[in-house]
Amino acid sequence: MKRLKKITDDLFFGRKNENSGKGLFVLPEDLIGMRRYIAYMRALERRRSFSHQAGDIKSAFKGRGMELEEIRSYTFGDDVRDIDWRVTARKEAPYTKVFAEEKDREIYVWLDLSALMVFGTRRELKTVAAAKAAALLGWLAFENKDRFGCIIFDGSESFLFRPQNNRAQLTAVFKKISEVSRNALQFKPAERSAAFKSLKLLEQNAGNRAAVFLLSDFSLAEGDWQKQLAGLAKKTQLFIFNIFDVIEELPPKAGEYMAEYGGKRLIFDSGDKLYRRSYQNYFAEKRSRLKEFCTKFNCKLVEFRTDREIADNLKFL
Repeated sequence: MKRLKKITDDLFFGRKNENSGKGLFVLPEDLIGMRRYIAYMRALERRRSFSHQAGDIKSAFKGRGMELEEIRSYTFGDDVRDIDWRVTARKEAPYTKVFAEEKDREIYVWLDLSALMVFGTRRELKTVAAAKAAALLGWLAFENKDRFGCIIFDGSESFLFRPQNNRAQLTAVFKKISEVSRNALQFKPAERSAAFKSLKLLEQNAGNRAAVFLLSDFSLAEGDWQKQLAGLAKKTQLFIFNIFDVIEELPPKAGEYMAEYGGKRLIFDSGDKLYRRSYQNYFAEKRSRLKEFCTKFNCKLVEFRTDREIADNLKFL
């Protein structure tokens, strides 16, 4: 049993974090420190521009203005939704509309810090990875002079911060994220109905054409969850960050493991072939549902794995 317990500790918290305690929750200074990745993001944008690809994350913050600036020849990487079909038919070559850049855009983050996100086998828990990603999005909004709003969901309650563009607002959001991420370690059961209400709150507050980022593992996204997001996807530019641990995608090495949640313990053998196939299929099916939704509603799906450096995850944006 001692050996089994040690394996379990490594499974949930990771060897790297046993003594330091890092990776279990975030401090405000950790989130403030995410500002250092801004330079990386700008370099990434320059590389994409050089290759004639604007990049989804860049366009999310730059936005599409309502004022028509010019009509020019279509170039690779332009949004096909901006093609001027009348001019294209007349010229017999594709032409696209260029809009004046939209300023002071609204950026909203929905951050899932519920108990189901308190899991990690490498580097840090999913709650920590999601919190850092939210902080970086906040800094990007701040640097681009956009208004940043956030809804923090703890499994039962939602904490709403309406969009603003000032340092005080960002600091207040970071403090609340830190508090909720620490409280999440108490493993308070998550409520699916509360998650639906939280997403409804987001839909009611997010303005038309806002860029909205959902940061979650979508464990609560069962049943009619797509209906909850469909309305949001139709009125906003929606980005879905699928936060996951590598062991959710691939089963652990063959052996006996103990898992615990809500006071209940389960011992399982990961060596069984049927078990391993079912294990992988469960995650693959959930990923497939997210991809189908994003394809249907023109959303951007970002696969965000917790054992990667955040800069590496950003390559997939």
